[in-house]
Amino acid sequence: MVAVLPGAVATQPGPGVRDTAFWLQLTLCCYAGARLSSMVLTARRRLIQGSFWLFTYIAMGVAPLAQTVLDRTPTPVVGPRSDTVLAVALVLCGVVAFDVGALLARHRPAPRRRRARGPASVHRPRLYALVLFSYAASALMVVQLGGVGVFFSSREEIGASVGAATGAAAADAAASQAGSAFLRGFGTVPVLLSLLFLTRWLVTSRTARRRPLVIGLWTVTLGVNVIVNNPVSNPRYWFLTVLFALLFTAFPRSPVMYRGALALGAVVALVVFPYADRFRYAEDAARPETESVLEPLTLKDYDQIGMFANTISYADAGEGHTYGRQAAGTVLFFVPRSVWTGKPEDTGVRVGQWMGMRNTNLSAPLWAELWLDFGPLGMTGGFLAAGYVASRADRRYVRHTAAGTGYAPGAVAAIVTPLVAGYGFILLRGPLLQAMGRIGIAVVCLTLVTTFRTEERAGPGRRGNAARKLLR
Repeated sequence: MVAVLPGAVATQPGPGVRDTAFWLQLTLCCYAGARLSSMVLTARRRLIQGSFWLFTYIAMGVAPLAQTVLDRTPTPVVGPRSDTVLAVALVLCGVVAFDVGALLARHRPAPRRRRARGPASVHRPRLYALVLFSYAASALMVVQLGGVGVFFSSREEIGASVGAATGAAAADAAASQAGSAFLRGFGTVPVLLSLLFLTRWLVTSRTARRRPLVIGLWTVTLGVNVIVNNPVSNPRYWFLTVLFALLFTAFPRSPVMYRGALALGAVVALVVFPYADRFRYAEDAARPETESVLEPLTLKDYDQIGMFANTISYADAGEGHTYGRQAAGTVLFFVPRSVWTGKPEDTGVRVGQWMGMRNTNLSAPLWAELWLDFGPLGMTGGFLAAGYVASRADRRYVRHTAAGTGYAPGAVAAIVTPLVAGYGFILLRGPLLQAMGRIGIAVVCLTLVTTFRTEERAGPGRRGNAARKLLR
């Protein structure tokens, strides 16, 4: 990861110029490879940090390096070469800031609070209600889209079915897109959460494994997920979210599964994803084989560095930084455009329209989102905070999966962390506004099934008072 693969890519024949952007890209690739290797080899399971470095190594490291060597990009880069140099340098600053934030989280001082809300756990009757609701939502989506067979056809066909079900031919395209996101979100997210909670329950409780009702619910929920969350009809990054979340929920204490998932994830992203793109649409399977082994890395999925460079060119052309306006649109994603007439569009769509692209369904990596909103200092601060939060969440996950069984406190954290680790690929790729719909639905579902308890934390020399309060 650190030397062999980057060296093999860098030494491939190609018309690309070995300039500053090339050497910065090679440095970024080696740095991310070193950090991903450390995630694989560590004794502690770091799910969110591992997914961050996996995405960075593939999408911001190896693939852009191959594009530089071949002098070919998935999306046209309209600005000067200096914008690409700046984009790669800013990505390097972001990943270093993420590392610093994770390091600061290790030295976080112990809290001085004596009263605290205890860890979140699941309210079992509400879980049953969530499972039944997820069945109804998924069944509604299946009926609206024309039956089970549509979900095992091409992405093109299911996209047409979603458009027909939500009125894509109507004049209000924004309303149609919102309806499509609403239909697919409620059809896929609740049933995934139901599967994760039931899996957690079965893994940690012998009593649950002896109850036919729980086993039956898990079996039915798994079957529904096979239909609505399969890799044929869903974006590959969403299926990766489903796979990571399920693996890390089913095997919460297995270092072998953790290391295997990261290592296998790199292979899948480099080999399977590019070639699987041939079957995204019906006519793609007839494409001829490519001549260069690097050419699959120049297609569609890996346009993040190029789109960051285009975002810089877009800002330099006179648009400038938005100073939080794009972030406000992301946070207030649920506000309809009929109410907020000036609501900002996706960053990828906005930059794509400025470029004159016919297909504006383009990525906007988190680096570009933060830079466009808050400039280089704000982007660096954002990744510093992201590294800190990711490290704290990973530590909490290890603590909650190492102790407690069944629906003991911490069960929700044992579900949320794998889900965030998987969905991190979508958040890092962007645009953020597109990713917020499923997050909102997940938050609503988690809020409905989660309960808290208040716990006492005894200070030095006051354990007797704390014990009396607990008894009381």
